[in-house]
Amino acid sequence: MTFLVIIIILALIFDYINGFHDAANSIATIVSTKVLTPFQAVLWAALFNFAAFFIAKYWIGEFKIGTSFAKSINSHFITLPVIFSALIAAITWNLLTWWFGIPSSSSHTLLGGFMGAALAHVGHFTDNGTDVINYGVVVPIFLFIFGAPLIGMVVALVITLVIVNICRRANPYKAENWFRRLQLVSSALFSLGHGSNDAQKVLGLIAAAMVANGDLDSVKHVPDWVPLACFTSIGLGTMSGGWKIVKTMGSRITKVTPLEGVAAETAGAATLFLTEHLGVPVSTTHTITGAIMGVGATKRLSAVRWGVTINLLWAWILTIPVSAVLAAIVYYIVRLFL
Repeated sequence: MTFLVIIIILALIFDYINGFHDAANSIATIVSTKVLTPFQAVLWAALFNFAAFFIAKYWIGEFKIGTSFAKSINSHFITLPVIFSALIAAITWNLLTWWFGIPSSSSHTLLGGFMGAALAHVGHFTDNGTDVINYGVVVPIFLFIFGAPLIGMVVALVITLVIVNICRRANPYKAENWFRRLQLVSSALFSLGHGSNDAQKVLGLIAAAMVANGDLDSVKHVPDWVPLACFTSIGLGTMSGGWKIVKTMGSRITKVTPLEGVAAETAGAATLFLTEHLGVPVSTTHTITGAIMGVGATKRLSAVRWGVTINLLWAWILTIPVSAVLAAIVYYIVRLFL
C-alpha cells in the first residue's frame, strides 16, 4: 500500500511538472502578442486546464484517453515497479528538456518510460517480449508524433487563409482589436484540450497502478478523486509558468500576430478535440508547434525558422527511446531493493 501511495504522489508530481513544462503551449502566443501579461495568461490557462475535467466527466462522459493510455501495455505485465520506473524516467526527461528550453512531449516521455520499464520487467528486448506492448494502442500514438503537428499545420494554414480573405477589407485597427479579444477564446479552447489530453494520461497511469495493486478491477472504474487530483495538479503546474520554453514557442519558430495567434490556437484546439474523440493520446507540444508553423507559412516559407523546427523534431524523435532506456535502468535498480 505504501508503494502505491508513493506512485500516486509521483504521478501527481509528474502531472504538475507536465503543467509548467507545457504551459508555454497554452500561453506562448497570447503572451507574445501582448494580449495578456504572463501572469494573467497562466491564470487563464490553468483555469481552463482544470475546467477540462467537467467536460470529460459530464459532457463526453468518459476519460477515453486515460483508458487508452493505460492499455498501451498488456495488463499482466504492469506492476508497481514498472509504473514507478516509468514515472522516474518521465520526470527526469521532462526536467532536463525544461532546463534546456526544449518543448518536448510529456505524453511521449511517459509512454516511452512505460514501455521501457515493462520490457525490462520481462527481462530482455528479444522477440519473446514483443507481446508486452499493445500495438493497437501504441502504433497510432507513434504515427501522431508526425500526424499531430501536420494536422495542426494544415488546419492553421487553412484557418489563416480563410480569415485573411474574409477580413481583407476590414479596418486594420478594428480587426486587430477583435482578434485580440478572440485570442482569449482560442487560448481557452486550447487550454481545455491541453488539460483534457495530458491530465488523462496520468489518470490512466494511476488507474493502472490501482489495478496492479488490486484496488480496482478495471481502469474504467477509477474513483472521482483520481481525475480531480490529476486535473488540479496540471492546472497548478500551468500556474507555475514554464518561462524557459515560452520564448521558443512564442517567437523563435515564427513571429505571431493576434490574428495568427487565434488561427494557431484554434487549429491546435481542433486537433486535440479530434484526437480525444478518437481516444488517441497525442502531444499538445507537437500540435501547437505544427499550428504555429502553419500560420507562419501563410506569409512565406522563410518566415518559419526551419532550423529551430528541425532541432525540435530531433528532440521529439529521441524522447520515446531515451525515456525507455532511462526507465529500464531505473527498473533494474529498483529490482535490487525489492
